[in-house]
Amino acid sequence: MNSRQAGFTLIELVMVIVILGILAAVAIPKFINLEAEAREAAVEGVAGALASGSAINYAARSVSPSAGSATATCADIALTLADEALPAGYSFTAGATSLGSSNGDSERCVIQDDTDTTVTTGFQGIFVN
Repeated sequence: MNSRQAGFTLIELVMVIVILGILAAVAIPKFINLEAEAREAAVEGVAGALASGSAINYAARSVSPSAGSATATCADIALTLADEALPAGYSFTAGATSLGSSNGDSERCVIQDDTDTTVTTGFQGIFVN
């Protein structure tokens, strides 16, 4: 009677473990720095919302001076958002401190993540009076 053993040899098992080790060594570093990239994306999203709010506010004030709100500083641009405030955890670090000489003046405003102050981005703010 022929008896045949079924299963994997030791060499096959070792090769699978080596391949999984190589894949893990390559894949893990790609996932470690996701938090920093997520912070950057979040700051860019907030800056995009502020830039859009600023442009929409300028367009509304151009059509009707009673529409929208006057913006004289970068912090005022946060009033153009739906909640009329900068989201928690973010702050302005640079930008206009006073209104320009005429409606439609723009200046680069810089916003940062308060939990990691190295994560910053800028947007073009349009000021209207």
